[in-house]
Amino acid sequence: MNDDLTLLREYVRGNSEEAFATLVSRHINLVYSVALRQVRDPHLAEEITQAVFIILARKAGSLGPKTILSGWLCRTARYASANALTIQRRRQHREQEAHMQSILNESVSDETWTQIAPLLDGALEQLGQKDHDALVLRFFEGRNFKEVGAALGASEDAAKMRVNRALEKLRAFFTKRGVSSTTAIIAGTISTNSVQAAPVALAKSVIAVALAKGAAASGSTLALVKGVLKLMAWAKAKTAIVVGVGVLLAAGAGTVVVEATRHSDIQGAWEGTLEYGPQKERLVFKVFKDAGSYRATGDFIDLGIKDVSFNKFVYARPSVHFENNLYGDLDAYIYEATLNPDMSEMSGTWKRHGVSGSLILKRTTQPDTVPDKLKESDYAPRTGSDLQGFWAGMVKAGTNSWLLYFKIAEQPDGTFRAEADGIIANVKDWVAMKEWKPWIQGAKNLPANSITYNRPAVKLEFSSIAATFQGEVNSDHSEMTGTWGRGNTTVPLTMKRADPNSEDSRLMTVVGIGVSLDMDKQTGAIRITQVVPNSPAAQAGLTAGVIIQKIDDASIAGKAPEECAMLIRGMAIVGTKVRLQLVNPNKNETNTVELTRQIIYR
Repeated sequence: MNDDLTLLREYVRGNSEEAFATLVSRHINLVYSVALRQVRDPHLAEEITQAVFIILARKAGSLGPKTILSGWLCRTARYASANALTIQRRRQHREQEAHMQSILNESVSDETWTQIAPLLDGALEQLGQKDHDALVLRFFEGRNFKEVGAALGASEDAAKMRVNRALEKLRAFFTKRGVSSTTAIIAGTISTNSVQAAPVALAKSVIAVALAKGAAASGSTLALVKGVLKLMAWAKAKTAIVVGVGVLLAAGAGTVVVEATRHSDIQGAWEGTLEYGPQKERLVFKVFKDAGSYRATGDFIDLGIKDVSFNKFVYARPSVHFENNLYGDLDAYIYEATLNPDMSEMSGTWKRHGVSGSLILKRTTQPDTVPDKLKESDYAPRTGSDLQGFWAGMVKAGTNSWLLYFKIAEQPDGTFRAEADGIIANVKDWVAMKEWKPWIQGAKNLPANSITYNRPAVKLEFSSIAATFQGEVNSDHSEMTGTWGRGNTTVPLTMKRADPNSEDSRLMTVVGIGVSLDMDKQTGAIRITQVVPNSPAAQAGLTAGVIIQKIDDASIAGKAPEECAMLIRGMAIVGTKVRLQLVNPNKNETNTVELTRQIIYR
């Protein structure tokens, strides 16, 4: 079989459509799989795949004789994915982690792959080019060591040693991020799962558009190609600069001092996973610089909370300090860390609820995003779906009880998204309640990380609170009977289909004062957008349009609506009070009200 470079030369010399089509069919699954792992959206992954092969068609003549094409395509796919996500964020398109995880799991049941898939491409990017290409050849393309050695210009034994060293680097990378495994298991898992089949029709469209070098491509695809070519040019320029510096140093230019700093500032997105006990919570901290001053916000992916402002942010390189009271009158969240020399990673200690531990945040251009909250239309019951709908139940542990709700939506591809709401109904034992936090503090729209359904068995997992519902659906799909477990505690739980708009006491959904909030885009003010009839807010005369300035006498300037809602709910216990300082823009007057939290009906 012709090797890749031979086919590429045939295409360059004679514009051979057959040669190019062979390359596309040979590598399209590889490129599509890299893109899908990065962007977590099948349609966007298809567009990226098309862009990568357009770039190949344009740059085919400039690829050198030592190019490992599969490695080049992997790197180009990562550039294209990064650029696509940048464009997507500018348009404020929010991708959904739970949806991607379900896509990955359609054909993959291996637990190790589920853990390493989101990390794999970042790990490969940290490797040198030869290590990277060796792993791509060995595990993405299934080459034997002799073939890997021939492609790299090395012996079979040397290729085997390089692959083993590269695998050890991957293992170390994954271990630092909480995924413990052996190089043998990692090798087998990557070999089995790293390349998925691209959509059948994609190859045909890619060949047609790429052979025209993008002339028939959509505007968004061409914009993507342009952005990727710029990224590739910059990467090449950086390499040239590093080589040039090396030549100067080798020549004895003793007066030249070079600081190996990849990033010059702390601005950007930082991502990591917070683990305490069995709980895992993905975090994304974003640092901004406005008029010479820094500020920071946090996205708590697995709690479904985004754009939470840190009240205190101090940066004095290499030290950094994040602090905020995320849960109203509960303990503050504090993260104190030290940046590494090239400012690509910060490591330190987090403290929350009187507990502390280590946390590493990595700089990223592709941070996880908080999934959009489910709308009622998304989970409205429909014919043909066993699980879709609104489910209600009561969790009881000793003398304590609280209400639990699942909102489950079935996706067009047969996978599921789910959210949970929970409120305190009756808590007599304060110590026992604290053991279950933050679940019993008025959790709302908490995303499920994993939903599996093998009729009649159903399982919903919430990693941020280390909780799992496991049970079975009855024959008419009206009831799920099973257990609700958190840590070492498991209690019986029955969930029944319910009307989300009912005012039946079994369907109470939150403890609060009965307002919805948003932020005025021009002024940044937090304003009331909706007041629930007969709620404490309605009884106090609050109306839509009223601006909130303070909650419990503390300014909320710079806070996100979600954070203000959490402050208003506080501990979510009926009968507790909250003070609001309000401004009515229509009357140009300011006043303070004290409201008593009550159960709010949906």
